[in-house]
Amino acid sequence: MSAPARLGQVASHLGGSKAPRTQLGVKNPDDVVIVKALRTPITRARKGGFKDTPSEFLLGTILRAVVETTNLDPALVEDICVGNVCPPGGGAVTARMAALYAGFPNTTSVQTVNRQCSSGLQAVVHIAHAIQAGMIDIGIGAGVESMSQFYGPKNKIVPDTLSEEVMAAPEAADCLTPMGFTSENVASEFGVPRSKQDAFAALSHQRAAKAQKEGLFDAEIYPVKTHVVDADGNRQEIVVSRDDGVRPEATAESLGKLKPAFSATGVTTAGNASQVSDGAAAVLLMKRSRAAELGLPVQGKLIASAVAGVPPRIMGVGPAYAVPAVLKKTGLTVDQLDIIELNEAFASQSVYSIEKLGLDINKVNPKGGAIAFGHPLGCTGARQISTLLTELKRQNKRVGCTTMCIGGGFGMAAVFEAEY
Repeated sequence: MSAPARLGQVASHLGGSKAPRTQLGVKNPDDVVIVKALRTPITRARKGGFKDTPSEFLLGTILRAVVETTNLDPALVEDICVGNVCPPGGGAVTARMAALYAGFPNTTSVQTVNRQCSSGLQAVVHIAHAIQAGMIDIGIGAGVESMSQFYGPKNKIVPDTLSEEVMAAPEAADCLTPMGFTSENVASEFGVPRSKQDAFAALSHQRAAKAQKEGLFDAEIYPVKTHVVDADGNRQEIVVSRDDGVRPEATAESLGKLKPAFSATGVTTAGNASQVSDGAAAVLLMKRSRAAELGLPVQGKLIASAVAGVPPRIMGVGPAYAVPAVLKKTGLTVDQLDIIELNEAFASQSVYSIEKLGLDINKVNPKGGAIAFGHPLGCTGARQISTLLTELKRQNKRVGCTTMCIGGGFGMAAVFEAEY
């Protein structure tokens, strides 16, 4: 290296300049690419096809699926990061068990992460960062949640006693606000009427029903053979191959007849909020150069991600701040996004975020969203990636964004480019 070039390199280090970012439309050997993104069907908690299926079985099944469908030797996977929210002990033990059940050797390491509703996306980003840093060559970012097992009054997420000093800090106590009440806060503070929420919820069901009928979910879903137990205790083997929460008959008028769920004068109902659900998803990642060496196809690549903090009591507004944050990193504008997968935690915050960001409703959740087919907390962030990439390919489009609000007062968003 010449002296001037070496001086320039040193100067860039001292100046804190960043490494070149992943670029849209440019295929670089160092790109972190997605070789396979798959998910299980999503089913209604305590009522659906996975009501008797443990989370470790769901996770193990989808982990095995991403390597079997790509003919990848599991021993080549160096690390697996699993997003989950509700399991005891952070789900660390059961995640390790799931990986071993799926056929990964004990040399493949496993970790779990909990960033609430973005846990699955955060898991994918963790693995992408490790690959970018040269710490691993191949990894899997995944997400799982059995809300049948671990969600509800019997499963404590917050301790019985909390520090009085901490609770006295501004906004700290707001972190304990039940999610349904944060939805009511968004609706009242930003003027999101019940009529808009019910119309949005109905649209979600109608789109999901149409997508199911046309088989548009087939490319992203891996059918799961499991069992259910009936009221008499009889165990029956079944194959779950489709989301079971979609209601084709839902209309704004029918949803408008439901009673408020959290306040007698509220606007959030069981019909315009995400469903409590079970499901798992996994995303296989590596550098483009490694995928080429192994002769593996590429579904897409991660361009950038961002997390933004917002007031905990209106946590639902998170996407309205996370999306601009990630777009700033990429140099894109909202209009340049072909599809936006926005997690429908509540219709109130979905409508607010869409309007605040100026999104084209035709680009948002074209196959419906969590109001129609559910929101297994730790799974959703990984699930959205499989939904996004398969739909970008179907529409012959290229650039998409996934985003969600996060309990505690955050939003997260990521930009992906599809390849096909």
